[in-house]
This record gives sequence, structure tokens and C-alpha cells, in this order.
Amino acid sequence: MAKDSTQPAPGAAPAASARALLPSIVPALLVGVVTSLVLLGVSAAAEELQNALWQDLPDALGVGRYSVAWMFAMLFATGVAVGLVVWKVPGHAGPDPATTGLEAPVLPLTVLPGLLLATALVLAGGPSLGPENPIIAVNVSLAVWFGARAFPATAQRGWVALAEAGTIGALFGTPVAAALVISEALAGQRVKGQLWDSLFAPLAAAGAGALTTTLVSDPSFDLHLPPFGQPGWADLLASLVVASAGALLGMCAVYAFPYVHGAFQRLRHPMLMLPAGGLVLGALAALGGHLTLFKGLDEIAELAAEPDGWTAGEFAVMTVVKLAAMLVAASCGFRGGRIFPSVFVGTALGLCAHALVPGVHPAVGVSAGVLGVLLAVTRQGWVSLFVAAVLVASPGMLTLLCLASLPAWLLVTGRPRMQLRPDGTAFR
Repeated sequence: MAKDSTQPAPGAAPAASARALLPSIVPALLVGVVTSLVLLGVSAAAEELQNALWQDLPDALGVGRYSVAWMFAMLFATGVAVGLVVWKVPGHAGPDPATTGLEAPVLPLTVLPGLLLATALVLAGGPSLGPENPIIAVNVSLAVWFGARAFPATAQRGWVALAEAGTIGALFGTPVAAALVISEALAGQRVKGQLWDSLFAPLAAAGAGALTTTLVSDPSFDLHLPPFGQPGWADLLASLVVASAGALLGMCAVYAFPYVHGAFQRLRHPMLMLPAGGLVLGALAALGGHLTLFKGLDEIAELAAEPDGWTAGEFAVMTVVKLAAMLVAASCGFRGGRIFPSVFVGTALGLCAHALVPGVHPAVGVSAGVLGVLLAVTRQGWVSLFVAAVLVASPGMLTLLCLASLPAWLLVTGRPRMQLRPDGTAFR
């Protein structure tokens, strides 16, 4: 008798039926669109405020836009403003950002206005953090609140997955990033049905979020570095060395994180911690220059436009200063994520390698540097590979990055992550 090909293989989980998956499409698409609009709204508001603070206001006062005095003033003022939000606004702008990652907690709705305000102030004021962690937390909380009322039979974790996927798709302008993050998260869990059954609705949300962002703002991560052709042995060696150096550099920040966080926590009050952090960030900006401010995406485009425009020493200073600025901003209480600043650190490191050894192709140095730093900071392999690959539009780079990730992963696996428990100790 012929074997029924529709039956699952021995030991394989049965696939969900199309009828079971179809009802999830509309909620997923709605969540994806809304998550993107929240991200775009906060980003647009922050951009307008940034232009006012860093262009219109200093021009009106006759002060240099990025003079040392103005950078000190703006970063200190940002610390005071965010400190007031954390101190006085209901919900205190959410949990300590040092304890949060891409896996967002579900927050009460009363917390969200303060968290959004603090995030916009950070994005506009110059601290070296990105929008990903707080925006994911806001979108997750909104999705769970509305989903529980519109579709009470759906489990909370389903809304969490949709909101995380939609936001990640919107952040990177593609659903691929969300699929990789969710696949990595599901690796250690028992899932019902097959993997693509679990990815179906989140992928729809991520696609809707990515498409909404693309239609509104047309994002691009391609740095337009000099073209890279077929990789050679020298490129492989360079990628292995630079990725490993990036991982070691990132681990320096990871190991310092609990101590720097503890030092700021001893100040006890947000109106002391955040202004003090702003002053430290002002000193770092004076040392590293204005390119080490903000989340870093616009700034890496400026670096990549002239890969030979700075010396190795200048790239090295920017690398170390940006890493230290991210460490301080995340430790003193500024709300934000650490992925985008890490991309700047890796980019500057890769261009430093190119400046030191001209035979290191800029695309190889940048991709490998970003890969190594992200592996150390996020401990998420697929996301690190994805971000490093999209910076350079070259199929030949993927092979190098996959191989370069191996020694870099050996340097970071089993070690602490750049995320703390509520008691201030590091996760492993």
C-alpha cells in the first residue's frame, strides 16, 4: 500500500491547516501598520525637535551648532528634561532601560506617554541610543491591551509576537529581520505545529510594518561603500580578525556595564543620575566630535561617504568614544536601545582597520566590525549577520560574514550580556 504523503514524518509536528492560520492575517496586518506608524510618529517628532535644538536655536543665538559649549549644554539639558519625565510623569517612563532588551515587557497604558516622551527627547537631544527597545515596549503594550479586548480568545503572547515582529520589520524596512529574531527566540521553545506555522502571523505583521515604513520614509541601510567583488583569502583573514576585534571591544563594554550602571545608581535620584550622565556625554562628545552623537545611522552614512576621509587614529577615537557614550547613556537612565549605536561602533572600527591596513576593503572592514560588536552587545546571531550584510549590498559578503561569525561567537558565548537583572547583576 502506498504511503499517504499528507501524513507527517515520524516525530514531526503536524502542520496547522490553512483554515487555522487565515483568521490571524487581518489582526497581524493591523498590528504591523500601527507599530510602524508609532515608530514613524516618534521618529518624525524627534527629528523636528532635533532640528530645532541643533540648528535653529544655536543659529538664532549665534552659537556654533556643534561647538563644545553647545554640545555640553544640550546633553545636560536633555539629562534634565528626561530626568523630569522619569521623576514626575506617571509610570516614570517605564523600567530601568539597562534591564530591557528586544523582548519587551507589557506595561500599563499609563506608562506609555512618559516613555514615548523620554524616547523622543533622547533621540533629539544627542545621547547615543536608538529607538528600538522603548518603541517595541510601547507597541507590545498597545497590542496586548487592544487585542485582549477585540480578540479575548487570543493568548497574550500572540499579541506580543505580532507587535515585536511588526516593530522590527518597521525598524529595518524588511520582514526578514523580524523572521530571524523570532526564529531565534523560538529555537529554545516547544512550538505547536511547524516553524512556519508559528512564523505565519508575525511575518504578516512584519511585512505590514516594513511596507508601511517603506511607503512613508523609504529607509535604506546600504552605505554605498566602494563595490566589493568576489572574496579572496586576504578578505577572509581580514573579516576573521576584524569581527573578532569587534567582539572583544564589545565585551569590554559588556563587562563594564554593571559597574558603570552601579556608579550612576548610587546617585539614587533621576534628577541627579540623568544630568550627570548628560555631562559625561558632553565630555565624550567634546572628545569624539559631533559624529559620535545621536543614534548613529545618519552619522555612519557620513563616515561611509568618505572612508578615507579620516586617519586611523580619528576612527579609533570615534570607535571608543561612541562605545563609551552608549555605555554611559544606557547606564544613567536614558531611554533607548543599543543596536544602532553598536552599528556606528562597528562601522568606525572597520574603517579604522581599512585606514591602518589599506588592503582591508572598506566593505569587509565595516561588515565584519558591525558583526562582531553586535554579537557581543545583543548576543543574537541572526540579527547581527543580517544587519552586517545589509550595510553592504554584495552577495559575496555573506560567505565571509558567516565564517567570521564563528570565532567572534566563540569569544562571546556563555559570557554576560549587555542587559542587567533588576538587582543590577548581568544576564548570561
